[in-house]
Amino acid sequence: MQRRIPARAFSFEYIMWMFMRISGLTMSILALVGIGYALYIGARTQMDMGTLLRWTFFPIGTHVAASDIAVLEQWINPFWTIMQYVMILFAITHAFNGFRMVVEDFMGAGWGTQLFRGLVALLWLFSLFIAFNIIQTSGAI
Repeated sequence: MQRRIPARAFSFEYIMWMFMRISGLTMSILALVGIGYALYIGARTQMDMGTLLRWTFFPIGTHVAASDIAVLEQWINPFWTIMQYVMILFAITHAFNGFRMVVEDFMGAGWGTQLFRGLVALLWLFSLFIAFNIIQTSGAI
């Protein structure tokens, strides 16, 4: 009996498999860029390590305002706002896709799978809405 080789195609599963790899790499790069830029603009002398990591992964203006930094203008700018949106988009999408993949491994094929995917999509949209709302109302813009 020969092993069946699946045909290469751009199916939903293949696209999501590629997304998981790309989003993991992108989040790692964003974290390194965030740490590097924060250190460049003065975090090495103005922040402790906990504040620096919190700022890197959740660059919201109130995180820096709560620390002892004298000059806040360089920290609250459009670069960090864009970093927030991109990091949140990749992180939430990566997490929900991982959740979908794990649960679908234990589900059989049928209407339940489609219903589950729809539910995950709604929860994903709701989570993005809440996260983006927090970014908008945090005072970082």
